[in-house]
Amino acid sequence: MIERGARAPALPDDWPVNPDPILALNGMGSFDWDLDSGLLHLDTQGHEVLDVWPGEYDGVAFNLGALFPPTEAARIDAVISEALKNGADNYGTYFRIRRHDGDLRWTHTQGYIHRDESGRPRRILGIVRDATQELDDKATRRHRGRRDEERRRRTSIVQHTTAALAHARTVQDVIDVLDDRRGPVHLGTAGLVMGLVEAGRIRLVAEGPAGGPVLGARTTRIDEPYPMGEVVRTLKPRFIESPEDFSTSYPMLWPRLTHLDVTAAAYLPLIAQARPIGALGLLYHDKIGFADEERDVLVALSSSIAQSLQRAMFFEQEKDLAEGLQHAMLPRTIPEVAGAEIAVRYRSASLGRDIGGDWYDVIPLPGGRVGAVIGDVQGHDTHAAAVMGQLRIVLRAYAAEGHTPAAVMARASVFLQELDTERFATCLYAEADLTTGVVQLVRAGHLDPLLRAADGSCRRLPVEGGLPLGLSAEFDQLAYPVGTVELDPGETLVLCTDGLVEKPGGDLDDGMQTLTTLVDTGPADLPRLADRLCLAADETSGRDDVALLLLRRSGVRAPQSGGRLQQHVEPGDPDAFREARHMIRAAVHAWGAQDRTDEIELVAGELITNSLMHTEGAAIVTLRVLTGTDRRLRVEVEDGSSALPRRRDAGGVGMSGRGLLLVDRMADVWGVESRGSGKCVWGEFVVPPRDQRDQRDERDQRD
Repeated sequence: MIERGARAPALPDDWPVNPDPILALNGMGSFDWDLDSGLLHLDTQGHEVLDVWPGEYDGVAFNLGALFPPTEAARIDAVISEALKNGADNYGTYFRIRRHDGDLRWTHTQGYIHRDESGRPRRILGIVRDATQELDDKATRRHRGRRDEERRRRTSIVQHTTAALAHARTVQDVIDVLDDRRGPVHLGTAGLVMGLVEAGRIRLVAEGPAGGPVLGARTTRIDEPYPMGEVVRTLKPRFIESPEDFSTSYPMLWPRLTHLDVTAAAYLPLIAQARPIGALGLLYHDKIGFADEERDVLVALSSSIAQSLQRAMFFEQEKDLAEGLQHAMLPRTIPEVAGAEIAVRYRSASLGRDIGGDWYDVIPLPGGRVGAVIGDVQGHDTHAAAVMGQLRIVLRAYAAEGHTPAAVMARASVFLQELDTERFATCLYAEADLTTGVVQLVRAGHLDPLLRAADGSCRRLPVEGGLPLGLSAEFDQLAYPVGTVELDPGETLVLCTDGLVEKPGGDLDDGMQTLTTLVDTGPADLPRLADRLCLAADETSGRDDVALLLLRRSGVRAPQSGGRLQQHVEPGDPDAFREARHMIRAAVHAWGAQDRTDEIELVAGELITNSLMHTEGAAIVTLRVLTGTDRRLRVEVEDGSSALPRRRDAGGVGMSGRGLLLVDRMADVWGVESRGSGKCVWGEFVVPPRDQRDQRDERDQRD
């Protein structure tokens, strides 16, 4: 450090140094351009940068520009002119020069503009340098940036597709993911084809871009000369890189693609668990060749698609099997019941492969009665469906045996408890007498039914209930209460499972209110009403199975009771037997059937005698008139024995065995019905209405 006051050392004679050697060290040349004279001095390094040989340039700036390509000279002139006009102090630009060997090389120039006091430009001092390496580096960085961006884009597409495929449950779901605008189609493809391997063939499930099918047939053999069959056979992808490659390799297929402007394609085997399950074809427009990185992405993508496709195929197979089992457990047909209109529906859950234990049943019962059952076994699996099938059959058998509704439910609960299963079931059993319209309702932990009036209005029927089937037996609470409601002609009973009313996060009462509104505003036609209710359930939830039963009392075909009498006949009481026969004769005359008095009285006597002789306990004799298509008089004799009567041939001198022969000959129709622990033997006689009888009597009097 020089001390203060010391004499400064003498400067060298060549100080400051000429900048040209320093610029030359950095590959730069300099120039001095006098704008008034038009002369431009270029130093030695400048000549080298611009590849100007001695003698080629005479020092005039205009002639230097003539050595550049015309487009480059015009661009340099435009940049300098703009800087001179707008008062700038400097300018800079890149331009190309053509070297003597014919190559174009990037060059950069930068100039500083000197102006006089008035601002008029007088002189430009500047540099020129070789910019080839710089621009190559920039181009490389831009290329690398574009390549990285493309890699990120492809990775994002693969990630999005893989994530979307994780939620695909069906084959169509997989196809929809692949067709999504953010899916593989966004990789630049014009469309895709996909086929599944089935019994030595490939069945197309997604075919081609818009504009026409790729193949003439929906199914092709694996050994046919098509790319999808080739990748399935070899388990290797096939990249077709040009139209020439396509036409040469697959002459049978190429004519079908020419109108689609396909220039390249990638066919990928879909392999799951080391076996091919299908093939995927991606078709491209305006593409030639596949980079290694692009091939790797497509192969990785095909692996994800194959795994999702296999899951979807397993899902559909299991769902079809489960639904088949479910429907096999349900009644195949619903019987026609005189005096009633019935509609049933079952919908499996839209989510999940498992099935539930929802069921319905319609049980024709004697005496113009019908049983309607709706129920739901706990759980959503094949075990629930199996338990449901057994419970439905048992409940149907108990009802057909003639047990009361409460007894039917109690016995079904005991059966379920003894079935060696931990499942319980909710159930609602309705036994409707279509003659009188009286409906007995028993509810075991199930939803209340709805009642729709003939005018369309709907209301909920609160029914006192008991524990679900299985639980009531376990806790010894088998005394189910019975509710009663009258079903007038035109009124409809609505029975359903909770899948029709429950919504995710919703309240059950709100769901019942919504269902009530739907029934209230629904169509009068019963099948259309059932379809509307199921459609509404699919739209709002669809997460649970749905069983629905609609029972409407028609009131037109139903036989109406024109009178009813009943009497108990105790064994060993001749007076009771005589009173019963007297009651029958008086009733027959009162109801206008005196023409058949002897037949009816004889049949009733035989039935009462059989009951008293072959059973223990009293016989209950019921006589009623039914009016419907025909006016009929019905005699019923009920006892406490489950042994059914047998028709036997009578011996030559014996009297036994003739009773049922007489019943069979004299009654228009007769039969035997189980009634819980007993039975009922009945016979019916067609009798003319009163007006016809009166007309006939008048004709007889005239005759």
